[in-house]
Order: sequence, then C-alpha cells, then structure tokens
Amino acid sequence: MIPSVLPTYNRAPLTFVKGEGAWLTEADGRRFLDLGAGIAVNALGHAHPALVAALTDQAHALWHVSNLYNIPQQQALADKLVEHSFADTVFFTNSGTESCELAVKMARKYFYDKDQPERVEIITFDGSFHGRSSAGIAAAGSEKMTKGFGPLLPGFVHVAFGDLDGVTDAITDKTAAILIEPIQGEGGIRPVPDAELKALRQICDDNGLLLILDEVQCGVGRTGKLFAHEWAGITPDIMMVAKGIGGGFPLGAVLATEDAASGMTAGTHGSTYGGNPLGCAVGCAVIDHVATPAFLESVNRKAGLLRQKLEALIADHPEVFEEVRGSGLMLGLKCKPANIDVVNAGYDNLVITVPAADNVIRLLPPLTLTEDDIAQAMIRLDKAARQIETQLQTA
Repeated sequence: MIPSVLPTYNRAPLTFVKGEGAWLTEADGRRFLDLGAGIAVNALGHAHPALVAALTDQAHALWHVSNLYNIPQQQALADKLVEHSFADTVFFTNSGTESCELAVKMARKYFYDKDQPERVEIITFDGSFHGRSSAGIAAAGSEKMTKGFGPLLPGFVHVAFGDLDGVTDAITDKTAAILIEPIQGEGGIRPVPDAELKALRQICDDNGLLLILDEVQCGVGRTGKLFAHEWAGITPDIMMVAKGIGGGFPLGAVLATEDAASGMTAGTHGSTYGGNPLGCAVGCAVIDHVATPAFLESVNRKAGLLRQKLEALIADHPEVFEEVRGSGLMLGLKCKPANIDVVNAGYDNLVITVPAADNVIRLLPPLTLTEDDIAQAMIRLDKAARQIETQLQTA
C-alpha cells in the first residue's frame, strides 16, 4: 500500500523536533551538528531570534492578501535587494524552481518583444541543477533528471561544464541566453573559475545574449559575498535566488536589470503566494543580517578556518577523502568510498552532511556557525572517517 506521503524521497531514519543555531535535536534526544542547513536554506541557523521575531510579529498582523494588492513587506525586500545587487527589479517566488521558470520566460519574452521571436534557446551545462519543474529538468538535461518525464520542454542546448569553445560553437541565431550556476551544488560543488564567468559575460555581450545566473544555492552570503558572482567582478542580466533568502521560510526571487525584464509587463506572470507578507518579513530580516560587511567578513573568516581543518582531515584519512572544493561555506569533500556511506557514518556520529554528484558530500552549514561548532564538526567527521576505515578493513 502506498504511504500517505508520496514516496519520492529516500529519507534517513531521523526525525528532528527542535533546532537551535547549528544544532538539531532528534526525537530520541540526540543532538546533531547540522552541516547541511536544510540544503543551504537555514542561512542564519535554526530558530534565529531575529527571524522568529520577524515571523511572529508579522503573523500577528497579516499573513496573506495575494498580489492583487500592494504588499509593504514585499516592497521593502525588493528595495533592499535592488540596493545590494546589480538588479533594478525583483519578482518574488516561493522556490528556486519557480525562479527558474520565470527566468526562462523572461529571457524568451525579452527577445519576442525585440521582434526576434526565433531566439528561444538557452545554453546550459552538464552537471547543472535548476529545479525539478519541466523547465528545470529540461535545462539540466541529465538522464537522472529527465528519464520517464518526456516529452521534454524544447529550447535547451547542453554544453560540457567548463567548455568555453563549446559555448561559442553552440550559439546560433536561435540563442537567447546562457544559464549557469557560479558553483554547481547538486553537481558536486564545482565552482566556475572567475575567468570563465568573465568570459561568459563577454560572450553574451559580444553576441547580444542574456546571462542568467542560478544562485539558488550559492547566493545570499554563502560564499562570503552577498552573491557568488561578485567574486568574478561581473553582473548578470537575470539571477535566480531562493534557499537562504528566506532563512527557512519558503521564499525565492528573480532579480533582473530593467532591460532584461522589459518584456514582463502586467499579466505576463504571477503568483498567488509569492512575496506574501510572512515570507517577505522574514526575507527582510535575513538581508538585514547577511548584507553587512561585518557578517560577510565573519563568513570568510570561518570559511577559511573550516577549509584549513578539512585539509587536515583529508591528510589524516587519505583512504576516505580525496579533496576539498568549493568557496566560502559552500564546500564539498570528494570521497573514495561511496559518498552515501560517508553521509550515513556521519549520522552514526551525530553530524549531518548532504550527498551530491561526483561522489561528493556537501558541507553547507549555517552562516552563523561558530568556531566551537567547527571544532565539533572536525571531531565528528574524524569519527565518521574512522568508522569508514574500519569498515573498509573488514570488508
């Protein structure tokens, strides 16, 4: 008999009932160090006082009215995002997947309104992840994402990750945009080098294309800047954001320049829940904390310490780990044994990591992680690695 919850997840046998900072409490009382943060969502950790206050205050005032009316909290968050980014305008969604849908529509509508309706194709990259909607899986293109869900939405051209010549060769008179994650998350924590992001920006400029960045996982302070592309000194035309922007409340956004968004006039897109008072009140509190120089400096300092400790962990356990990769507090450990075995050993030793492609485990802790938390992380990851080594010896 099918469960009442559709069985699309391979869930770990864990039930968390309380969270505080970087820590989660299981129903049986065990305390886990959370290095996953809900897959890079809980940017300020669990039960952050400012987010609790923002949500509670707003809940006592007004939850939802729909986008038929002005929403002051939405306006306030849009103003903050415009102030702190390249963007001139923002549309609020409920998730990264919804942000992908709008980014695709926005790029195609842009060229339609420029009397170039044939320009509908978007160049994407192997190993990418842009959500699980029809557009998202078509953009990623991998068999894992698309098998059984055809016919796929047309209009996506896939290029090998890191292949700039392949990008140039893929451009035709039908090309509208290039879509890329500055750091592939699900794809195994694979950063795009700054020089390649700069080259993609130049390719777009030279060919009259739009550059769309997917910062759903790597944005909102995760890399030590508010948005990951800032390290490369470039700006996109359109950017997808979600996860950390809501600090645990379902919230996403599409940021765009005035030109890129010019086709999205009244009636061309909408959302019942997107940008509601509750979500945007929390989002304002998140941005007020994350978009400050002091906070971002703390992320960089802790990221440097964590990476140093992880390098030492690799040196101590060369049969378990190969390398550390990533940026800021978006890090990955490439494993030699199956990564899910390492994740499960972490559960046994009360530390949470997240699997990804390329046999990587992701470390996506709250940006509020403390030095004491980092010390505990190393103790628990070391125990997990020792457990794996014992298993390898007895296999």
